[in-house]
Parts: sequence; structure tokens; C-alpha cells
Amino acid sequence: MATGPRYLVAFRRRREGRTDYYQRTKLVVADAPRMVVRRTNRHIIVQLVTAEMEGDKTLVSANSAELEKYGYTGATANTPAAYLTGLLFAAKAKKAGQDSAILDIGLNRATPGARVFAALKGAVDGGLEIPYGESILPSEDRLKGEHIAAYNEKAGDIVKNVEQVAAAIKKELV
Repeated sequence: MATGPRYLVAFRRRREGRTDYYQRTKLVVADAPRMVVRRTNRHIIVQLVTAEMEGDKTLVSANSAELEKYGYTGATANTPAAYLTGLLFAAKAKKAGQDSAILDIGLNRATPGARVFAALKGAVDGGLEIPYGESILPSEDRLKGEHIAAYNEKAGDIVKNVEQVAAAIKKELV
């Protein structure tokens, strides 16, 4: 480890690889609510967060585990679940009086068609205004789960299930 009077120890969360402070500074300075998308091994979490002097404040939150209430039977960490979670998040955000945000994917890699962008597509389809480029979004086939049904016969009804859950969530938007 470097020593000396000019050595500066990095922030703890940077050392742990949990926060990109350069990106965070740009998002916080934008002074708009952030749509924070995080993925775990089992779930997709979408939150609407504002930066306050005391710390970040979560206004709205949606978790893919909540999709079971709407009849979703598939896995909760895949692309269709991310899309439906984004749709559910948009419904909750609309009820809370929020209608715009900027996307914060954190340390997730910005690969076109990634699950974080499926959540973005769900939020946009739900009526939120979020700036994005069309080229990063997953295809409609992936959002519906057709790529899963193609290789897994047990999940053959996932396309119908995703459409039913999406319709149930969209009823809340009205």
C-alpha cells in the first residue's frame, strides 16, 4: 500500500467497489429523481430516489417478488420479470405523483438488451418520462419471455403469463 503525505485513501464504498462516485455526482447534480435499478441473484429492485442533504430518500419502490400478487409464476430475476417490475414501478410512481426520472443503473454493465433496460422499458411503457435510446432496449420477444419458452418446455406458458400480468398492472394505471 502506498504511503506518504500525498497518498489519499479512497472512500470506503469506492474501495469496496459499491459506488462509482463520478457517475453518482453527475446523477445527483441533475437534480431530478433517479430511477434506480438494481438486480440481485433472485430479484429485480426498482426505486425512485431523490438526493437530500441528509442522504438519499426513496419515494417509490417495486420488487420483482411483488409480481406474485398479480399472478406471475416465472422466475423473478429474468428479463420478463424486470419488464413487469418496471411496469409495476411506473404504476406506483404515477400514484405517488411522479411522472419523470433519469435512469441510474449503478455498477451494472450497460449492455444493450440487459435486464436493467428491460425495467426501463417497463417504466416507459407505464407512462414515465425517462430519457433513453432505442438501441439499448431488449426486443419484444425477450420482454415477453419467448426466448425462455423456446428452450424450456415447462415454461411454455410464460408468454401468456407475462401478458396477463402486464394487463393486470396496466389496469392499475388507469
